Amino acid sequence: MVLRLGCIFLCLLLFDISAVARSEQPWTEVRSPHFRVLTNGDAGDARRVAQGFEQMRYVFVTQFPTFRVDSGAPLTIFAVRDQRTEKLLEPGIWKQKGEVKPDGLFKHRWDKQYALVRLDINEVWAPIVAYHEYTHSILALNSHWLPIWLNEGMAEFYGYTRFEGHKIILGAPTIRTAALMGTPVPIRELIGEKNPLSDGGDPKKTEMFYAESWALVHYMMFGEGMEGGRKLDRFFAMMQDGTDQSKAFEQIFGSPEAMDKRFDQYMRNLAFHAAVLPNPPEIKDKEFVTRKLSIAETDAELAGYHMANRDVTDAGPLVAAALKDDPKLGLAHENEGFLLFEQGKDAEALAEFSQAYTLDPKLYLSLFAKTMMSPLAQSNTAADEAALHDALLEVADLNPQFAPAYVQMARLAVRQGDLKRALGLSRRAEELEPSRAGYHLLTGQILLRMGKDVEAAGDAEYVARLWFGPDHDEAVELWNSVPAKQRPTGATLAYEAPNGTKTVTGVVESVNCGTAAGNTVVLRDGGKLLTFRLTDRHMAGMPDTYWYGSDHFALCHHLTGEPALLRYRPDAGTAVGGEMVEIEMRDPLPTAASDKKADTQLAAKP
Repeated sequence: MVLRLGCIFLCLLLFDISAVARSEQPWTEVRSPHFRVLTNGDAGDARRVAQGFEQMRYVFVTQFPTFRVDSGAPLTIFAVRDQRTEKLLEPGIWKQKGEVKPDGLFKHRWDKQYALVRLDINEVWAPIVAYHEYTHSILALNSHWLPIWLNEGMAEFYGYTRFEGHKIILGAPTIRTAALMGTPVPIRELIGEKNPLSDGGDPKKTEMFYAESWALVHYMMFGEGMEGGRKLDRFFAMMQDGTDQSKAFEQIFGSPEAMDKRFDQYMRNLAFHAAVLPNPPEIKDKEFVTRKLSIAETDAELAGYHMANRDVTDAGPLVAAALKDDPKLGLAHENEGFLLFEQGKDAEALAEFSQAYTLDPKLYLSLFAKTMMSPLAQSNTAADEAALHDALLEVADLNPQFAPAYVQMARLAVRQGDLKRALGLSRRAEELEPSRAGYHLLTGQILLRMGKDVEAAGDAEYVARLWFGPDHDEAVELWNSVPAKQRPTGATLAYEAPNGTKTVTGVVESVNCGTAAGNTVVLRDGGKLLTFRLTDRHMAGMPDTYWYGSDHFALCHHLTGEPALLRYRPDAGTAVGGEMVEIEMRDPLPTAASDKKADTQLAAKP
């Protein structure tokens, strides 16, 4: 599973403004029943791209009837006509020397998703990378956690799905098949806990890992005794129930050692089995709606793609051009709002989000940002809380799959003292995005507030076991908040800290970026102010429950007054302060109004 909450670098990569180029001609938009394709190439080619994604979606609908296949982060597909267009959209990749340049891309983001497909590449191979990553996005919608071999193996298996005439072919061989002729990794090692992709190791071993993961999934789908994939389905379900992978594997498939010989023979077959599905008759590309975008719409869409890369230098001029050409284009104002927000210009950003939603009431992200940046989000008056609830409910009505709206409604319900409703909303967010650890922890915090200590401990243990970094540490804190008698007997959880670091907790007093004295974070620990230096290689983690999400998280803004855990290497000869190694932000549950009232009354007593 790809971890949406993780560690990010403070210093974003910004690219030379010379790489920015406004669109020479307006692009074309193709809309199929479930996808949107933008192209500067032939509209017929774009329709075929849309049809391919519709067919992929149909594969998941038919193969996994219980799966959700539509995300709260809408997918826009850029079908670019040539390498030159790809370079303009991805200047960072093309400036990296020695790196293999991809023929396609897929971007998983907090609020939007993007795929890029080259139209000048062989029609069979062009969308493979996009299909591979699209599979990851479907798996993330339907799984709390998956072992990496299964996640990558299924993405490889479905990524190579082929469409020929009226047939859909599942199980077509990966381009990495040749790697299977090498020495295979024993299954027990392949399914082990170590992530073989985390240390940038030997490229040949990486190729073997992908090839063997593909082959193992292929074997579990078509191999003798695999019941046509039904055993794999049961294994997948056990993973979601929290069963330990090793126990689930042996229960379903037997010991890895007993399976090695059969699997090795299967990998060395000269031909692999494949399944053939009929092409769904309802997908007719000639009926897809096609229209020309305006130049302003084109620039706004291109800016959105750059912003998905955190490439604000290239996005800025495109947004400015779109606003100049069409001052009433809602999407351009929304993009400008997020650009201003990332610069810490909140008042100007709020004005842009408000204008965007006024111009286009379908822009639920603008409504969400406008709502969360308004005084309503912090007010405790009954009228303001009712208005906040109504605005969040409108966001959910515009996009029922958008989990952050339910998270914020859950936190509002906690403030109002309605813990039962808060729990239901939090669990709804979990259902929509089960791969976000922070949503499980939100549920655990609410359960703890309700006095359901055992259930809260279960959530904490589950997250700590399957996630790492800030998620793991936040789970440890939830675990430590549960009375010891209510935790599972004998179980212990501990922080994961880099070697040679010290840990301090407190509230962020200030973050100072770009000053003559250098970049610093000042943390208030009780009555003490501690100053830490920032370098290019520190890391930061944010809670999933921050309303603006990881796409718009910047350490230099919006963190003043927020609780944090900070790890640092002390300077020689000093007791406090030094070089910050990592910072983990926290987003504790709000206090219920009734609790605040009780605290005030207690303080007033003589």
